[in-house]
Amino acid sequence: MNRRDFLTLSATVTLAAPLGALKAQAGAPVAYTPGLVKAELARGHVVFLDFFATWCTTCAAQHRVMDKLRAETPAYEKAISFIVVDWDTYKDAALSQELKIPRRSTLVVLKGDKELGRIVAGTSRGEIKALMDTALAAAKSA
Repeated sequence: MNRRDFLTLSATVTLAAPLGALKAQAGAPVAYTPGLVKAELARGHVVFLDFFATWCTTCAAQHRVMDKLRAETPAYEKAISFIVVDWDTYKDAALSQELKIPRRSTLVVLKGDKELGRIVAGTSRGEIKALMDTALAAAKSA
């Protein structure tokens, strides 16, 4: 092994430990990586997917609502795995294709092999709260 390969491997291992701690779990949203959703579902977690783009104003409005709801109702973060999927990176990924995600600003709740609900471009507090409540109820029934 040459020095460059050793340094690259060392850096990867050093960074992998902290990044491994970022695996989705009940709590704050985590960034999507391939395989993460299937792993969370296999663990029996309810997954709340947020397909967003940093430049999307509808996505920003959804995030403001979701952040307020999570702050008001800590049970959401305790029971649901929130995963944000960067649309610009993963719009053509297998996950987006399998779920037939039509655009950014799509929110989807999954449990096991079932989709429990979806919002496309909706920003209303009531609509988003209803979807989050659906996810919470599913998590409690596990």
